[in-house]
Amino acid sequence: MTELWQRGAGELAGMIARQEVSSAEVVEAHLARIETVNPQVNAITSVLAEQARTEAVEADRAVAAGARLGRLHGVPITVKQNIDQVGSATNHGLLALAGAIAEVDAPVVERMRAAGAIPVGRTNCPDMALRVHTDSALFGLTRNPWNLGHTVGGSSGGEGAALATGMSPLGLGNDIGGSLRNPASCCGIASIKPSHGVVPQASTIPSTDGPASFQLMPVEGPMARTVADVRLGLEVLVGRHRRDPYSLPVAPPAPRPEDRPLRVGVLTDPPGGSTDPRVSARVRAAADALAAAGYDVVDGDPPRYAEAAELWLEFLGADLHTMHPLLAPLLSADANLFLDNVMAAHPPIDLGAYTQVLMTRQALMREWSQWFAATDLLLTPAWTQLPFQHGYDISSPQASLDTIELIRCVTHANLLGLPSACVSAGLADGLPVGVLLNADRFRDDLALDAAEVIEQALGTLTPIDPK
Repeated sequence: MTELWQRGAGELAGMIARQEVSSAEVVEAHLARIETVNPQVNAITSVLAEQARTEAVEADRAVAAGARLGRLHGVPITVKQNIDQVGSATNHGLLALAGAIAEVDAPVVERMRAAGAIPVGRTNCPDMALRVHTDSALFGLTRNPWNLGHTVGGSSGGEGAALATGMSPLGLGNDIGGSLRNPASCCGIASIKPSHGVVPQASTIPSTDGPASFQLMPVEGPMARTVADVRLGLEVLVGRHRRDPYSLPVAPPAPRPEDRPLRVGVLTDPPGGSTDPRVSARVRAAADALAAAGYDVVDGDPPRYAEAAELWLEFLGADLHTMHPLLAPLLSADANLFLDNVMAAHPPIDLGAYTQVLMTRQALMREWSQWFAATDLLLTPAWTQLPFQHGYDISSPQASLDTIELIRCVTHANLLGLPSACVSAGLADGLPVGVLLNADRFRDDLALDAAEVIEQALGTLTPIDPK
């Protein structure tokens, strides 16, 4: 018998709407699962049991009354702790913000609630989400359910572990350097970093208004165990919101090319660093799945691939150098060590160089857009190495730089505003390996379609019990 906590968000919504199960039963099943497995992985930092139970009773009353139901009516979700949610602290993993409670929901929480979803918990992230390993000053270390000695990635690492272990069927995270996709890859689940502007974002803790890289590169988006649930979450979240001046109205997907099959460029060993052969093998398996489904699979040659990854770091790093004096007193020693190691290798730049970063970024956006005219998708690893052991990223200055190197494939979508779906491509030595499907701006649909083909061919890995 399939337990309720093993079912997906869309499946649960259908069962609740048909009165095959109550929202109260679904919420209780997930609260029980949290109690059972969270002590082993430390993914959920705050359990909203009382509030969730109250909302579940209200959801069941609405079903009984024949009310119009949202697409996630009565379904539990989890929310990363750096996303504003009324009644729960937006603490960013910091002791200094342990009691900081927003007075208004972030747009993504607002839309999930409007669709009927019920938040049951908040999930861990590293201090200010500035590390690709989830270990916060406030809540400590989140462990990978596939191997408790290895990282879940970051910064939405709590979400990754919560979803992978069945504590939640759908979660909200955000991404300025792979933070929706790093944990998806490490934990064997799915996610999408949407095109910039497709999903609105706004916060009050701290204020939304940040430096240029924090305006132009981060996004918020859904994480789930299946691509279908990621797609459902994205459909709930999209559209213009008045609190986000970059947000865009929803537009129907453009038609697919009729004169040729969709073309996928593949990078099994991406430029800019080394790639573990075990990872390359899983990328080839994903490429074979797409070829078998009728995609035209070719060698990838996107414009200035290695240069784009370096420009992402230069852009983000320039703003971090400016912000670091304000951030450093709030961050843990480990978080500061990681940033110090990375920034020491990438010194501050002057205004002229910063302007050149923005100009080069625009040129790359144009070049990639032109490249996508003939090649619809780019398939790469998510990480070019397997999930590392806890503490590796700060074990030496070189290890910090190696960590940046292994995430290089996730950075292009942030720099260029592209959609980037992550889906599991199987296991290597017992650890998950995720692959990315990057597409042209606003072709989030093509990225998800291809990710779903890979998922159907290679299978889903979760939910699992911690190992």
